[in-house]
Order: sequence, then C-alpha cells, then structure tokens
Amino acid sequence: MRRDFRAGFGRTGLRLFYLAGFGLPAGGSSLVRASSVVSVSFMKEEHIQVEGCVTTVLPGTMFRVELDNKHLVLATICGKMRKRWVRLTVGDRVKMEMSPYDLNKARITWRMR
Repeated sequence: MRRDFRAGFGRTGLRLFYLAGFGLPAGGSSLVRASSVVSVSFMKEEHIQVEGCVTTVLPGTMFRVELDNKHLVLATICGKMRKRWVRLTVGDRVKMEMSPYDLNKARITWRMR
C-alpha cells in the first residue's frame, strides 16, 4: 500500500503546496512556479485614539460616550477590561479606540481617574 505524502494537507494546504512549486497536480497540468509567486503584505489600518466621558450605561456592557467635541459614540469595553472586571459608571473619563471606517462605534481600552 503506497501512501501519498501530500495526504495531510487538505484542499487549501495542497493548493498552496502546488503554488509554492513543490509539486504538480495528478493531471500533469502545470501551475504557477515558486519564482512567479508574489508576496502580498496587507497593512492594518491604525485605530484612532480618543478620550471621552461616559454619559449612559446601556445593557450588555455597552456605553454611550461623549467625546470632547460633543460627538456621541456607542462603545463597548475591551476583553482585558472584561477579564479584570473593570467597572464603569456615568461620569468616568475613558480612553477609546475607533476604527477610521465607522466613527459611531468605539472600544473602551482604559478607564482614567
């Protein structure tokens, strides 16, 4: 019984195996060789750091936060704050991260004194 050395790769892994130039498919057709594969690196968008004041505590660990420029955003607490049981109340100053794509939502990352 002959075992194929490529058996454990799965469908996507096997495709990458071929694209990297390590093998050819069973039909004998040629695919892209390793010399022609272009490496593409995706750049992450940077988060916008802002500060604000909690105005309303909503259910489900959601908060309505007013920024310094009077803009209201819907914010949730980050995982580290959930893990450490950080409590937020109305009037707390918080530091948040906002995505440049949606300026109405934010993630609270720090409670300031």
